[in-house]
Amino acid sequence: MPEPPESRASPARFGNASEERFVISRRYAAGTGGVRGLLITVLGDYVRPARQPAPTSAFIDVLGRLGVEEDACRQALSRASRDGWLVPRRDGRYTWWQLSPAFAQFLNLGASRIFGFTATQPHWDRRWLVVVARVPESDRAARHLLHTRLRWAGFGRPAPGVWVSTHTGRIKEAEGILRDAGAHEQSRIFLSEYVAGGELPTMVREAWDLDEMDRQYEGFIAEFSRQPSDDPIVRVTRLVHAWRLLALVDPALPEELLPQGWSGIRAVRLFHRQHAKWEPAALREWGRISREAR
Repeated sequence: MPEPPESRASPARFGNASEERFVISRRYAAGTGGVRGLLITVLGDYVRPARQPAPTSAFIDVLGRLGVEEDACRQALSRASRDGWLVPRRDGRYTWWQLSPAFAQFLNLGASRIFGFTATQPHWDRRWLVVVARVPESDRAARHLLHTRLRWAGFGRPAPGVWVSTHTGRIKEAEGILRDAGAHEQSRIFLSEYVAGGELPTMVREAWDLDEMDRQYEGFIAEFSRQPSDDPIVRVTRLVHAWRLLALVDPALPEELLPQGWSGIRAVRLFHRQHAKWEPAALREWGRISREAR
């Protein structure tokens, strides 16, 4: 699960593990079919609330139901251990995987974002965070980093070199992105207010692809309005994984800037309704397969 953009913790809070490793996991989460992205969802949905180590067999079982081969599952667990997410413990012929304290905290932060996500910004003081960034056309790597990371942070681009956000608490995040891109000294960050000119919804549509976001929400609603699987683990994992991806790409704009009847608001209600209905059976099933190796 990703770290909430406005709740970034200092590296010290993650112990000996690198904060950057955990922040980068947003990339893994972006891959709908990515094994590491699915593993993050499983760790956040089942291992985190259980607060108990889980055997390798449980991960192979669950990820296998989601179409992941056993070898790929084992590789993902090994890499997660190297990255400081999991601590393995041998018990006879079994290996048990415990969340590291650092990654457990990281998942808690991610859960608060996912389950607190409302697809809109509930409180807006009508100010804008504006980043004017200059990166040479020839430096493609820096431009790609800048564009990708600012998009991840919820910024939109209404004009070349200009990035805007209604989330004014993300100044430090913007500064960090500019530094990582080597563009901090050539860029400017402003807090501003709209005074006059063209209508704001027009600029919003220039900055963000709301039509594509609407299509994604409508797809989510169509898929999860019904039960997508008889398997309790599969339906909850698919539900949360899909919702986590939407929470990553939606800038969560103030409702007054969104089209009337915004599909994201309907999707929020559906997510919470179905999660409350399906989660108890999924947790029971996880408990059953986790105990089988004892």
